Parts: sequence; C-alpha cells; structure tokens
Amino acid sequence: MSARSRVVALVAFAALVAVGIVGAAVVSSRDGAGPMPEAEVEPRPGRPPLAFALGFRDDLEARDLARARSLYERGKTHAAGALFARHDSLEAKVGVAFASWPDATLDRLEQLGKLYPTTGVVQLHLGLARLWERQGNPLVAWRSLLEEEPDTPYAVLAGNLLFPKLPRGLPAFVPSFSAPVEVTELPARDQLAALRRRADRGGVRELLLYGIGLQRVGMPASAAAVFEKAARLRPQNVEARVAAAVGRFDKRQPEIAFGRLGPLTRRFPGEPTVRFHLGVLLLWTGRIDAAERQFRLASGIRPRSPLAREAARYLKTVRNAQPSGG
Repeated sequence: MSARSRVVALVAFAALVAVGIVGAAVVSSRDGAGPMPEAEVEPRPGRPPLAFALGFRDDLEARDLARARSLYERGKTHAAGALFARHDSLEAKVGVAFASWPDATLDRLEQLGKLYPTTGVVQLHLGLARLWERQGNPLVAWRSLLEEEPDTPYAVLAGNLLFPKLPRGLPAFVPSFSAPVEVTELPARDQLAALRRRADRGGVRELLLYGIGLQRVGMPASAAAVFEKAARLRPQNVEARVAAAVGRFDKRQPEIAFGRLGPLTRRFPGEPTVRFHLGVLLLWTGRIDAAERQFRLASGIRPRSPLAREAARYLKTVRNAQPSGG
C-alpha cells in the first residue's frame, strides 16, 4: 500500500472514530478545490459485492437478507439465493440476481434498472454488475443514484465507487461537545429518534447533534438541512456555520463547501473548529500536505480545547501513515 493510500485509509478510520458522538494560510474556494475528476474503477476478482442499507432493522426479512449476504460472500451462492427468494423486496430481488452470478445476473439487473430507475439499491448494484461484466457504463447508474436518491447510504456508497481514490464516506462535522448521557445510553436504534425530539424543542447544540446523527446513518442531505437550520437560527455561532459548510461537501463539487468554510477562517480566527474542519475537507479532496497545515494551526489555537486536541490527533494519524523520514 502506498504512503498516500495509508493516509487515506487511516484518516477514514480516524474520522469514523471522531464522529462517535452517538456512541461517544487562508484557503480560498479557488485553491485547487474545483470539481473532482472521477477515477477509473476496476473490478476485483470473483463476484461483485452486495451492499444492503438495512440500518437498525431486526425483522425476519432483514435477518434473512443479512444471513444470505454472508452466505454469498462465503461463496455459498445456492443457499444464499434460496434465502433471498423467500422475500419480495428489491433487496431480495437484487440478491437473487447476484446469487446466480454470472448467469443472467446483468440481464436481471438491467430489467430491474428499467423498472426502478430512481431506486438506490437497484442502481448501485446495476453499476456493480456492469463493472464486473465489463458491459455497459457503471458510472451512469451511480451518477443517477446520486441525483435521484442523494439522502441514502446507497448514494454515499455510489460516491465511494465514483471516487475510489478519496476517503470513503463523507467528512463529518465534529462538535466541541458530547451528546448527553441520556441519549448515549439508549440502544443504538433509538438514539436518532431521541436526538430528533431534542432538536425539535432545543437550540443549536441539539440541532447539531441531530445533524451528526443523520450523517452517521447515511442521510447527508437531511443532515445538511438540519445544519443549515442551526446556522440560520444562530448566524453568529461558529460551530453552526462550520457544520453548515461541512454538510454541503460533495465529492463532485467540493468547491461549494470550501467556498463557505474558507472565509470563516477570517471571521473566526480564534476558533479551532474552522481550521480543523478545513483540514478534514482537504483530506477528503486528497490534499494531505495542506490538511496537515490546517491541523497544525487548529492544534495551536487554544491548545487545551477539545477541537485543538482533535486536530492534534488527526495530525498524528496523518503523520503515522507517512513513510519514515517523509
């Protein structure tokens, strides 16, 4: 694995840890932050992967789908197909088609794609089937998914496939405060609803925590809307403004988020959250050296603050991923 790949992998992991609130040099918009080019993607050996966004579902069908997917991954395609065939959902239909790989899989997905042109689970797997069969254009299906169902985990996965050289997922807003214990002690499936109730009757902090919860369950458009609401409610609140900028990040058009976040470095020069999140966005566009600079600046602003410490942690993660002496 190259040094850059190590950075991308480690930073993506660090971001997942940093966002665990439910569990627990001015850069301008023109500073190389234009539209990101899509990278050429190549299939791995074997069968295409299956990916179902089941969330916290624990019903019979969800359990069968998860079990069948596990069987599929282990090469037990006949057993997987039989389990998928017990159900009539689109996930099950996709599973049945993939379990027959390579016999008629692409044909079945093309048919589903015509019947359900705006459905994420179908378009994601149609692109994967095209890629593995080396027939048709998988990028068309994934772009369609991003346009039609942007507020789903499937759209996030499509972004990973369209931009495989960038960190997986989307950059998340990291607050300077924690979620209340009465939320974190709830079962995971109940936490988002609790955050929503608190946001409905609360203020900026409650809105920001709800937005982060939406990010974590793969609803980036809803999260962005909640962050925007917080910023409108308190336009002088730096964290609300930063969250609104981060929520607008799109791998296809990162300049939109940079255009909102960059100017905040001048308006809030003494707030580590601005520099920290600018570093995060830079990482998500592959500009590691520039990101390091922002993390250094953030860690030096009020060094004992939570975001300054978080910036130092990110900086250490990036440095550890670099080759010795580099």
